[in-house]
Amino acid sequence: MGNWLWLPLLASAHGEKIDRLIAMVHILMVVMFVGWGVFFVYCLVRFRKSKNPAASHDGAKTHISSWIEAAIVLIEIALLVGVSIPFWIAEVDALPRPSENPFEVRVVAQQFLWTTHYPGADGVFGRARVDLIDDEVNPLGLDRNDPAAKDDIVSKILRLPVGRPALIHLTSRDVIHSFAVPEFRVKQDAIPGMSIPVHFTPTMTTAQLREKTGLPDRNFEITCSQLCGLGHYRMQGLVMIDSEAELAAWLAEKSPKK
Repeated sequence: MGNWLWLPLLASAHGEKIDRLIAMVHILMVVMFVGWGVFFVYCLVRFRKSKNPAASHDGAKTHISSWIEAAIVLIEIALLVGVSIPFWIAEVDALPRPSENPFEVRVVAQQFLWTTHYPGADGVFGRARVDLIDDEVNPLGLDRNDPAAKDDIVSKILRLPVGRPALIHLTSRDVIHSFAVPEFRVKQDAIPGMSIPVHFTPTMTTAQLREKTGLPDRNFEITCSQLCGLGHYRMQGLVMIDSEAELAAWLAEKSPKK
């Protein structure tokens, strides 16, 4: 669909459905705005003082406004029950199946940065302990004595493969933050003490983004859309979308030496 709503560039598989729903809501709002505006002007003219010198205490004699309000309620219910709820069940609540081979990572928010935890070649996230957290050398508190943690990778960059479902386990170290990447049409609060899954399938690499926009330094960015403190304005994270081969090479390079 044409981007007549001036939405951000679309770079995820489910994003078109989000945009369609946004368009439907905007159309309804425009119709309501114009309709009630016309009705307001009609009332100003129809019931002006020069035509109605004496007040009428009989009230409205028709139920047109009631029928219009009922129609709007039915349209809103149709949008909710017929579009929004089915979309939520199919695209948000249903996590990628193992057969879809999702790329899983943990993303941990804190004031004022995002940290990504990759499970390494074994595909298993290593154990993390609060008492091992050190902002300089071990921001996630990984226990490197845990066999599953020996090949884990910690980075300030979120790198994902294009065309493959990404499953992000989102949490926070301190206060509530909100993980948002507009091009992927995803937004989810990161809440301390909870691990919340976020999933989407990127459809555009970073190189393609730069080519499409004509901006050689353009990147996908995580923004925090929940006020989280004085440094909220600078809480941004870099997202890189690569081919499978490029991502595998980067992971191999970053893998802890045996």
